[in-house]
Amino acid sequence: MAISSVGIGSGIDVKSIVSQLVELEKKPLVGLQTKEASIQSQISTFSQIKALTSTFSDAASALTRDSGWNSMTVGSTDSASANASVTGIATAGSYSFEVSKLAQAQTSVSGTAVANGTTFGTGTLSIQVGTNTAVDVTLVDGDDTSLAGIASKINDKNAGVIATVITDSSGQRLMLRGSKTGADSSFTVSTSSGFATAPSGALNFAVTQAAQNTEGKLNGLPISSTTRDFTDVIPGLKFTASKVTTGPVGLTVTADTATTKKGIQTFVDAYNAISDLLSSSTKYDADTKTAGLLQGDSTALNLQNILRSMMGAATKGGAYATLSDIGIAVQRGGRLAVDSAKLDKALAADPASVKNLFANATGAEADKGIAVKFKTLTSSMLSFDGSFNSKTDALTAADKRNASEQDKVNARAAVLEKRLNAQYTALDKQMASLTSLNSYIAQQVTNWNKSTS
Repeated sequence: MAISSVGIGSGIDVKSIVSQLVELEKKPLVGLQTKEASIQSQISTFSQIKALTSTFSDAASALTRDSGWNSMTVGSTDSASANASVTGIATAGSYSFEVSKLAQAQTSVSGTAVANGTTFGTGTLSIQVGTNTAVDVTLVDGDDTSLAGIASKINDKNAGVIATVITDSSGQRLMLRGSKTGADSSFTVSTSSGFATAPSGALNFAVTQAAQNTEGKLNGLPISSTTRDFTDVIPGLKFTASKVTTGPVGLTVTADTATTKKGIQTFVDAYNAISDLLSSSTKYDADTKTAGLLQGDSTALNLQNILRSMMGAATKGGAYATLSDIGIAVQRGGRLAVDSAKLDKALAADPASVKNLFANATGAEADKGIAVKFKTLTSSMLSFDGSFNSKTDALTAADKRNASEQDKVNARAAVLEKRLNAQYTALDKQMASLTSLNSYIAQQVTNWNKSTS
């Protein structure tokens, strides 16, 4: 730090001189700080490119999986009564679906109605669902033995039935409803012991709704299910019955080209995002005479060249060899443009060949599908020792070296400032001494002149 008193003895503006000399010593900082800003901008830009490449890799990977190509859609002539949904890899086709019965759970209700709060005493109810082992529900001294208490005990047992107290004009009854639909879930209820104070017939249960399966026909063949869904009749499809039908309901399973097309568009959009950033970062603007941040950068240029080269490469094994065959053209500047009508036509005419163009995983590497190639490329680039991490490491190291150089410049400037202040302080003291001596001699001359006059 400069000493503010320097210059008092000499009258020289030492502070300004020292400041200018120190700033001259710091002049290299201008270039170093400019370089620092450039390095940090490059790190940021490569981080963006890496993120976009990751998105592109995901889009490419989606097109290498069967799920990206086997999407199907189902149409129904009466969806309120019967429908179907795709649950896996399904085959296109048409089906006639008839429903004669809908699955339902058994309901049983106790016989004699009782007044609210009537107690039944201790005892045991035995509930057996289907061929399962019977579950005993026992009430002991101290338990609530009213219908509400009995219902609570049954529900606590998870016996396969749900107990509810219902009330009508005659009083209260206990209703038991099966927790599952289907004939296999029918149940019986018996009183094995106790309930000495129970009104006659109050725990005798009658079936008011029988358990039954959903029954119908699919293309004329009888089918049955314990629920309202048929999940194992046709691979990849689930048929659902909502109502009993008065006639056959037509179900049509067709390829869902809209979903496939959306996946292809996602792939194109992800590629264009990388292409746009690379183009803007590596180009030279002749109008403004400014270079892009990454102009001349080998990593960026190599990536740009590889992407463009691979996008135009051919794939063997199908009717479509290049993207242009299905309506995806490379424009000037490297962007991709989709001819929607041409793509729709290709998907409708030969979806297998469109899939092969993207997802073929057999043969030599050069013959593989475009999405397969890009998945391999981007996975390598995004790996721990891939080109992105290598580039970032190199830029980070350059940034650290730059910071070290700036520290050295600042250190040299600090040493210079300290030395100059010390030198000018010594000079100031000498000048002060000379000034004092000059004043003394002048005074002595004045006194001598007075004494001789």
